[in-house]
Amino acid sequence: MPEPASSGVAGAAALKAIGGVAVGGAMLAEIVVMLMTPPRSKREWAVGLISTVVTGVGGGAMAVEYFKLHEWVQSITGLMALGGLIFGCGLPGWAIVRWVFNFIEKNRDAGIDQIAHDVKEIL
Repeated sequence: MPEPASSGVAGAAALKAIGGVAVGGAMLAEIVVMLMTPPRSKREWAVGLISTVVTGVGGGAMAVEYFKLHEWVQSITGLMALGGLIFGCGLPGWAIVRWVFNFIEKNRDAGIDQIAHDVKEIL
C-alpha cells in the first residue's frame, strides 16, 4: 500500500500538469486569435484574452466529458492531445464574443422589438 504522502504529492503533480496543459492550450489559441484579428483597443484585448481562455478551458472540459477522454490524462501523449483539444475549443471564443459585441454596438439605440426582429432574421 502506498504511503498517503507520496500519493498525495503524485496527485498534486498530476493536477499541475493537467492545469498547465489547459492553460497552455488556451494561451496558444489566444496568441493565434490575436494575431489573426488584432484588437482595436486595450479593453477589446482584455475581453479577447478572457473569452478565448475561458472558451478553451470550458469548451475543452465539455469535450473531454462528452467524448469520455479522461484516460488521456494518464500519458504524456494524451496530455498533449488534450492541449490540442483545448486549443481548438478556444479558437472560436474570441470571434463569437466580437460578433456579439459588434451586434450590440450596432443596435445600441434600437428597441427590444427591433432587436428581436433582427435576431429572428439572422437565425
